[in-house]
Amino acid sequence: MVRPRTGVVVVRHAREANKSTGTVRVAALALPEARVLEYGEDTQPAQAQLGPLLLPGTHLLFPSEESAPWDGAQVQRLVVLDGTWRQARRMFHRLPALHALPRLALPAKEEAVLRLRESPHGEGRSTLEAIADALLLLEGDAVAAPLHRLHTGFVEAVFKARGVWEQKRAAAAPEEVG
Repeated sequence: MVRPRTGVVVVRHAREANKSTGTVRVAALALPEARVLEYGEDTQPAQAQLGPLLLPGTHLLFPSEESAPWDGAQVQRLVVLDGTWRQARRMFHRLPALHALPRLALPAKEEAVLRLRESPHGEGRSTLEAIADALLLLEGDAVAAPLHRLHTGFVEAVFKARGVWEQKRAAAAPEEVG
């Protein structure tokens, strides 16, 4: 278990809740104080649950034109939208409580990461990976490393269960020709 200083609130799109590739369940197990709010067709329950959580020091982990690299400000709570890019954009637009939050942008990844679902966007990450990367930025490697290992292990376990681990691993790290 990881107990960061930064609170984590995940707003999960209803279509993500039962996907075997969804990493929010794993993140919630590793972060026992994390809150997972369900977002469905009726946005009012999610909006009502978010309201009391959006205290000063709350930031939104969401890439957009208004995102800025972290300026060192104290982030006490991080809100993360869980869904496809399209779902996340729609959730943001339909949850006006999020609009006033300062946004946190993650730096580009230095190395390729093996993921269960590939993103059409270079900055795309699974939710667990995004949380780990944000906590790395905010609190350092001691907090983020266990989450990164958990992400790597989850990806490996799913690919092994599907019988494609060796193929995926080989594709992710092609042998050097020399």
